[in-house]
Amino acid sequence: MNPLTALFETFGQSIWLDFIRRDLLTEGNLDLMIHADGIRGVTSNPSIFHKAITGTGVYDEAISNHLSSNPGIGTEALFEALAVEDIQTAADILRGVYDASGGTDGFVSLEVSPHLAGDTAGTVAAAHRLWDRVGRPNVMIKVPATAAGIPAIETLIADGINVNATLMFSMGDYEAVASAYLKGLAACADPARVASVASFFVSRVDTAVDRALEEIGTPEALELRGRAAVANAKLVYRRFGEIFHGEAFAPLAARGAHVQRPLWASTSTKNPSYSPVKYVEELIGPETVNTIPLITLEAFRDVGKPQRTVDLDVEAAEEALARIAALGIDLDVITDTLQADGVVAFCQAYDALVKTLERRTKELALG
Repeated sequence: MNPLTALFETFGQSIWLDFIRRDLLTEGNLDLMIHADGIRGVTSNPSIFHKAITGTGVYDEAISNHLSSNPGIGTEALFEALAVEDIQTAADILRGVYDASGGTDGFVSLEVSPHLAGDTAGTVAAAHRLWDRVGRPNVMIKVPATAAGIPAIETLIADGINVNATLMFSMGDYEAVASAYLKGLAACADPARVASVASFFVSRVDTAVDRALEEIGTPEALELRGRAAVANAKLVYRRFGEIFHGEAFAPLAARGAHVQRPLWASTSTKNPSYSPVKYVEELIGPETVNTIPLITLEAFRDVGKPQRTVDLDVEAAEEALARIAALGIDLDVITDTLQADGVVAFCQAYDALVKTLERRTKELALG
């Protein structure tokens, strides 16, 4: 059996592809991956679209068509039009997965502008616009779990809009997002029609904590490298079980509401001394999603060993984080910084995309 397909069929974990590009959609490759690798969703972000649109000539014809039909189109409006087309196509390809899952899987995620990360009202308005423009039931609007994003998530869930809550790094982030989801569902006219995932970032935590451990440099500190990120995620998974399989969610479940699955994001391996599938193999379990970039997906197809791991050795995970804290490393400070840096990185990618797209439109206009 393909190790990728075993993740869902045996362990109940959905694999979403952390990549989108027009030729992936138009040449049948996504459809092939759905059937051969068990791909059950697609995620996008400004960095992915930046590489897709500006890194190749795949979009040149579409850009030219938009310029011909609407010569005065602004660069940001042009990007949104291209992105919406891709999201619509991917959603249509995944519609069979969505229908077969009863509306719990088969989603494609589209992010609001990262420049809205501090603007609650702007986020809600942008999410509504994108939701209406895509016009597919299996789209999720990505909203960052910032201080301004949390109330936006609650409002959007109450309005019946699917949300992928993103840029989560800490237990505090997770609990705030889960609470927003529960409050939104309670105010939603038909909670059974709403779906959401809580995107919890993984590998970047190890990158930051490992750096701090190496600065300390003692044998104990060095022995703890590569343990913080998975431990952090395992405790979040345990908290997920307490919230969504406990009394708090029971009344909503009786109304047909779906659990908000944890989604493991940033699961490519940044440290070459670690296994290329570390952040897949060590977080496998039911009612979870892992969004995987192409290089990690191919590595797991080749060498992955599927087995349930997400709820194994949770006490050891607690101990590892306690030992890291005892060394003077404040994980909350690190995760807060990672979220802030993530917003900045997505803003930079978005701005670079707009700048490069503007240059490309001028080149195409000049022939």
